[in-house]
Amino acid sequence: MTARFFLILVSLWIGISLPCHAELHVLNPPPLLESLPIQNQGRKKPFLVFANELLLSISGASSITVDHTSLTAMQAVVALWLSPERWEQIPLLLVRDKALKRACKLTEDQDVFSFETLRDNPTLQLQIEKAWAARARAPGIKNLPDILKAADEVATRMSLLADLTSGSLIRIVPSPSGDSAPWSELAPPDPCLKHLRSAYTSGDAVAFETAITALKISLLERAPAYYGAGMFKIRLELLYQTIRPFRLAWILYLLGGLILFSFPSHFSALSYSCTRVLTVAGLLLQLFGFICRILIAGRPPVTNMYESIVWFAFGTVLFSLLLGQIYRTHFFLAGAIPIAAIALFLADWQPLVLTHSIQPLTAVLQSNFWLITHVLIITLSYAAFAIAMGIGHIALWKIFFHQSTFQSLCGYIYRVLQMGTFLLAGGIFLGGIWANYSWGRFWDWDPKETWALITLLTYLVLLHGRIAHQWDGLGLAVGAIICFLSVLMAWYGVNFVLGTGLHSYGFGTGGCAYIALAVGVDILFVISAVVRSQYFRNASRTAGILTTSHHRTSSCDLVK
Repeated sequence: MTARFFLILVSLWIGISLPCHAELHVLNPPPLLESLPIQNQGRKKPFLVFANELLLSISGASSITVDHTSLTAMQAVVALWLSPERWEQIPLLLVRDKALKRACKLTEDQDVFSFETLRDNPTLQLQIEKAWAARARAPGIKNLPDILKAADEVATRMSLLADLTSGSLIRIVPSPSGDSAPWSELAPPDPCLKHLRSAYTSGDAVAFETAITALKISLLERAPAYYGAGMFKIRLELLYQTIRPFRLAWILYLLGGLILFSFPSHFSALSYSCTRVLTVAGLLLQLFGFICRILIAGRPPVTNMYESIVWFAFGTVLFSLLLGQIYRTHFFLAGAIPIAAIALFLADWQPLVLTHSIQPLTAVLQSNFWLITHVLIITLSYAAFAIAMGIGHIALWKIFFHQSTFQSLCGYIYRVLQMGTFLLAGGIFLGGIWANYSWGRFWDWDPKETWALITLLTYLVLLHGRIAHQWDGLGLAVGAIICFLSVLMAWYGVNFVLGTGLHSYGFGTGGCAYIALAVGVDILFVISAVVRSQYFRNASRTAGILTTSHHRTSSCDLVK
């Protein structure tokens, strides 16, 4: 927490009220401001990206409504920076936890509250103090009680808002000590800041654009080296933010899936060709997104759950295209497209749970070789298992409606499971080498390590049972679906449910209820398909018995 935030909290107890004014001035920021470099969270980024990430952190949304007017992230952040009148009374701060809202007697059906409301709530301040005290007693603590964790998150949002309105968060002045040194904000006496605020509060768009131009010229004179060579990444990230390649990719996958599943069978060749074209286009968009993130961050894009999911979707589609070409069938693509589209959709539309921001590497991940070999291979194994799960659903669907081509699907499932098991085993082995390099031991039964091993053993049992003829094609299809639950636990459960272990760089919260609901519905579908299969088998046996009896009766009649 910043010193300003501590002063704000102290003002609650001693009765000092901060100045506020009548209204919040809002002016549309010109595009020139979007590309202004700013240092935030350990790296440089465009002002547009900073504004989007900051408003999402504070309010949980990409836009806010003030006085019945919808404001974009750029409009809101610039207004709070240059004209922060009555900012304390504006409902901006997200409070999601219902238990915390009940304890603090806040309106439960309201998600955003004003700084003043939260600052003046003694119960909330008490919970924040308890959270800080717990962290002070054990600085490395990760698992605070839920209500204290929620209070700590609210305090962080309040601190960010206070830093924004004071200007201390707007670090746009490069350091003369070099590119890696911390940047600073514009000092209050700085003529550029005075010119910006004067032009902004006057409502003169032309004067404001002129002031921004003058600010950029001034910054260029202060740091010509950075503004010469360092602007490539800024422009590239601005392009990436504008295009949003992963969003376009899931839209193309969705269109391809609709075409593939919607057209009648006599259009299958044409629909499959159209689906392939759309899928390849989506895959190229994902590749472009990865290249952008790698060039911007200087590392592979697999350091948090969001980046892991988009890489997983990429691997799912890539494997399905390659295997479909090898085996000359559309079933691989049919099993992969829904999974890839849903994964990218969730990653795109849940930014609070799956953060899109490009963060610097933690110390344990700064060995790029091990990062590439271990994390990428593990995630690709999950992609292979996901294809097997997808084809397993198609197989059970055909069983449910008593359709043909079931046995060929089981052969495809078996091949993909072999590939996924091989990748997972290799990834675990390389992970042991990485663990020894980073932590000084090959294996320590960390929850992530343990569940990766459980997942490997689960799929080995499934494959062994198939080889030993312990179960037929139905068992393989059911196993491909049920075994994927171990992947969910190793991937999502350890990070978002358990939240313990050395793999803390991938931890997060949220989505548990939706995952549990999806798993429950899927299990019901599997049970229904198995029951339906048993019904058809019994009916077939009964028909066989009746046919045999009829033949015997006919034979007896002939003898007579």
